[in-house]
Amino acid sequence: MATKPEEHEAEKPPVKSKKKLFIIIGAVLALVLVGGGGAFFYISKQKAAAEAAALDAEEWDSAAATHAPAAAAHGAAKTPPVYLPMDNMVVNLADPGGERVAQVGITLEVVDSHASDQVKAYLPTIRSSVLMLLSRKTSEELLSAEGKQKLIQEILRETSVPFGGSAEVVEEPAANNRKPKRKAAPTYPVTGVLFSSMIVQ
Repeated sequence: MATKPEEHEAEKPPVKSKKKLFIIIGAVLALVLVGGGGAFFYISKQKAAAEAAALDAEEWDSAAATHAPAAAAHGAAKTPPVYLPMDNMVVNLADPGGERVAQVGITLEVVDSHASDQVKAYLPTIRSSVLMLLSRKTSEELLSAEGKQKLIQEILRETSVPFGGSAEVVEEPAANNRKPKRKAAPTYPVTGVLFSSMIVQ
């Protein structure tokens, strides 16, 4: 019988090693699952960030196309616009009593550096036109968002005058008594007007 206990002892270590083997395999599987889950989470966050960046880029491109049609017509969509700051202007407003004053800083957005040089040549004329335009405004018009948007459009028209544009809104009468149609606007070097400051006192 002495041989039988030795045989039992020889059989028991493989059972313990199987338990250890199952524990090790379980731990490795748990690590693989946790690592795989972490990798999946990380990759999905990266993919979501890339999609968000792509959407932002699409929105930026559509906004650029909306705000700078002249730039696209000149093929300058590949290059960033050039900004031409004008000196701050202080002007008396058209309020009753004449005691209201506005200080306005304007930056012109132009198609490219060549257009910037063209605009610089006419900058005194453009500045004078903008000053005259501002002097016809009231403080109420300058303080409202609609008034500022209207002022931007009027300044764009004024900046087109030295390049053959008209300061007036040009409408073409339509046939058959329909609403008048606006003519397609030609492209001019100034594509946008930005306010760098506006103080109304």
